[in-house]
Amino acid sequence: MKALILAAGQGIRQKDNGDSKPLIPLLGLNFIERVILTAKKSGIKDFQIVIGYKGKRIQKYLGNGKKLGVNVDYIYNDEWIKGNGISVLKAKNYLQEPFILLMADHLFDYKILFALQKQTIEDDECILCVDKNHHKYLDMYDATKVLIEGSQIKDIDKQLYDYNGIDTGIFLCTSAIFDALEKSIDSGNESLAAGIKILANRHKMKAFDISDKYWLDVDDDSSLKNAKSLLFEKLKKNTDGPISRILNRPISIKISELLLKTNITPNQISLISFIIGLFGALFFYFGDYVFLVIGGILVHLSSMIDGCDGEVARLKLIESKYGGWFDAVMDRYADAIIIFGMVHGHWILHNDITIWTIGFMALMGSFLNSYTADKYDVIFKKRINEINGLRMGRDVRLFLIFIGALSNQILITLVILAIISNFESIRRLVVLRFRYA
Repeated sequence: MKALILAAGQGIRQKDNGDSKPLIPLLGLNFIERVILTAKKSGIKDFQIVIGYKGKRIQKYLGNGKKLGVNVDYIYNDEWIKGNGISVLKAKNYLQEPFILLMADHLFDYKILFALQKQTIEDDECILCVDKNHHKYLDMYDATKVLIEGSQIKDIDKQLYDYNGIDTGIFLCTSAIFDALEKSIDSGNESLAAGIKILANRHKMKAFDISDKYWLDVDDDSSLKNAKSLLFEKLKKNTDGPISRILNRPISIKISELLLKTNITPNQISLISFIIGLFGALFFYFGDYVFLVIGGILVHLSSMIDGCDGEVARLKLIESKYGGWFDAVMDRYADAIIIFGMVHGHWILHNDITIWTIGFMALMGSFLNSYTADKYDVIFKKRINEINGLRMGRDVRLFLIFIGALSNQILITLVILAIISNFESIRRLVVLRFRYA
C-alpha cells in the first residue's frame, strides 16, 4: 500500500522553529522523516509527497527516499496557499488503489497504520482514524472533532459541540475521496474536512478507533514541546526496574537528548557504556577505597548510559535486532569484568580465598538473571506493569555495586548479589514451571 503525505503548507505558526515546517527538527529527525520512518515500520515503503511552499528544499533533502530505505515521488501543488483539500486532490491521477493519507506534521504510533491496513474497505468508502481517549497532550481547542455513530462518522468540524472522537489526520482512502473533494471545492470549501463531511453524509466515511495508541498534531510551539514530552514518555518500558524508572531513565533521557544532536550511533553508545564499565572494573581491581569510589561512580554512569543506546535508536526510529543483541553481549562482558574486578580487589587486600567462590556465585546469578529475564518478560508482559517495582534487573545489580563501593563493603555486596540474583532466577524458573504445567 502507498502513502500520500501532505507537506505543501506554509506552517505559519511554526515559523520561529524553521521556514519549512516538514523539515523542522524533533529529537534527531525532522517532521517528515519521522512520518516516513514511522510509516515504514508498518510496512509502507512507497510514498507520494505533495509539496508546495519551500517544496524544492524538501525534495532536495529527501531525494528519492533511498537514504531512508523507501521510494519517494513528488506531486507539486501550485495552489498551496489554499485549503489542504486541494493538496489531496492533486494526487488524483497518481493514486488509483486504496492508500494511506498522512500529514507531514503529525506524530503517531506505527501500530495505528499496521492495524489500519488490515481494515476492509469498499471502493466508495474511506476510513478516518479517531481518538476517543483525548490524551493529556492534545489541544482540544484546536482539534477537529468528529461525531461517530456505530462505525460511521456522522459529522466533522473544529467547532463541533456534540462529538465523541477526535480527527487524528490519519486515513485509509479510496478514489472516493477525490470525488468528494471535487464537490466540496466546487461549493467553495477547500478543506479536507469538507470532503470528509460529504462522504459522511453519504454514509461512506467509517471511523477506526486507535484505542490506546498515541498521536499528536504538531503545529505550534506548545505542541512541539508536548511532542518532545510524549516521545520521552514513550521511552519508558514496562520492563524497567525500580532504579531505571526512578533514577536512571530521567538522567539517561537528558543525555540522549544531547546525543541526538550528534551523529553517534546506538551501537557506538553501547560500546561507550561498555568502556566506562571496563574502567570502573579496572579501578575495582586495585582494591583501595579511593579506587572503589571512582570505580563505583563509573559503573553507575555506565548503567545510566546503557539506557541511551535504546533511547536514541527508538527516537531516531533505527532500532535493529542486531543492535539489541550487540548491547546484550556488551552488557554481559561488562558484568563479568566488573565482578572480577571486585573479587580481585578484595582478594589482594584481604587474601581471602572464599571471595572467589562468592564472586563466582554472584557472576552466575547475574548471567542467569539476565538470561531468564528475556523469556520471563515476554510471557508476563502484562503482569510486569503490576510487579515491576520488585523486578530484579541489571539496573538494580549495578546500583547495588555502586552502593557497595561507596560504603567499602565489597564482600557483603557480592554476597547480596549472589543471593538475590540466584533466588530471582530460581523463582522465575518455578513460576514458569507452573505457567506451563
